[in-house]
Amino acid sequence: MPPALFGGTRILAAGLALLGYLAFRGERLHMQRRDFYWMGLAGICLFVGGNGLITLAAKTLPSGLATVLVSMSPLFLAILETVWPWGERLTLRGWLGLFAGIVGLLVVLQPRLMHLDGLTGNNGPLYALLSAFTWAIGSFVVRHHPHHGSHLTAAAYQMLIGGTALTLVGLAAGETALVSPGCFTPTAIFSFFYLLAVGSLIGFICYNWLLKRVSAVLAGTYAYVNPLVAIVVGWWLGNEELSAWIFGGMFIIVTGVALVRFGGVRHATMIDKPVSKGEALEQDTEETWECEGVSG
Repeated sequence: MPPALFGGTRILAAGLALLGYLAFRGERLHMQRRDFYWMGLAGICLFVGGNGLITLAAKTLPSGLATVLVSMSPLFLAILETVWPWGERLTLRGWLGLFAGIVGLLVVLQPRLMHLDGLTGNNGPLYALLSAFTWAIGSFVVRHHPHHGSHLTAAAYQMLIGGTALTLVGLAAGETALVSPGCFTPTAIFSFFYLLAVGSLIGFICYNWLLKRVSAVLAGTYAYVNPLVAIVVGWWLGNEELSAWIFGGMFIIVTGVALVRFGGVRHATMIDKPVSKGEALEQDTEETWECEGVSG
């Protein structure tokens, strides 16, 4: 399947499905113009930049090296949070955990990384790093731009805009010429709908929800865990071997995630952060409910 059209139509279909579900539930789908623009920017960064560029990189880049380079997204996200005046600040434990995750991936993938050939003049590493950076920017926008409405509505518009933009990229690149009846194999069709349901609807919505409720860097550590899931599934379903390198890398990665999870982040002082009228009203409402609960 052509990569941009495959990814774009899948993400677009997921956004439409989520909007249809919300409309069926009677949810309010209207979004203020300013919020719509920000969610559109996030969708383009996440799906055109993040998904599109890594797909382009994967054409010429070994999967092991691509995995390591994409795992830089939590590091980029931590840097963005650090330079943002009201962002999170990693403690020493958090920085150690972040770099431990990268080291763990290098250990897990060491056998593959020992045989890297043909990288001279290859733009794949640059595309992979740009993919990680644009994904971090999109995540940062989702986390720090307050919008009115549910996170499901925001995620739906992100997928709708990002999927449409990636589809247009595929059309502009002439990928329609690559589509033929032979593309629609049972495996391709299953992959399309599996990724639509599990990757876009379940995985992305959960990630979107986490960005608003846990540390941004902690949410980003999925980039360290994903390869471990792939290795375990390969062992379980594909009879792939689990080596000492893999077990050692797993231990380092889990240790790194634990360091970030437990005391690795301290938040900027909230009293210094500007608050909009809508946020102030929401905070006052929450405080009122808490007070009523105590007095009751």
